[in-house]
Amino acid sequence: MSIIFYHNDEQKKQALASREREAAKRKHAIETPVLPLKAFTLAEDYHQKFHLRQERDLEKELTGIYPELKDFVNSTAAMKLNAYLAGHGTRKTLDKEIDSLGLSADGKKKLLELVGN
Repeated sequence: MSIIFYHNDEQKKQALASREREAAKRKHAIETPVLPLKAFTLAEDYHQKFHLRQERDLEKELTGIYPELKDFVNSTAAMKLNAYLAGHGTRKTLDKEIDSLGLSADGKKKLLELVGN
């Protein structure tokens, strides 16, 4: 089950349009609800940056930069690393921004190996 939440009318419009485009491609209706976001609660600490935390060497590099949990969780670099490790993003995009993630040469090499092509 999936769901799409929106903050404002523009996001709602974009979500509905995206759902309709995908339904047209698949030639059947998509039942994913599009609903207003009423509240947001962060997941428990141990769920934060789950994929990044599975790669201890990379996690150690980022927690060295962001030793406070709040800073680690809110870090754009940690978010991007977690997303790449979860299979999101392209290698082309990673190649462009890898130098901005704060990783050592070994960390960059490890990330590129894990992400692959």
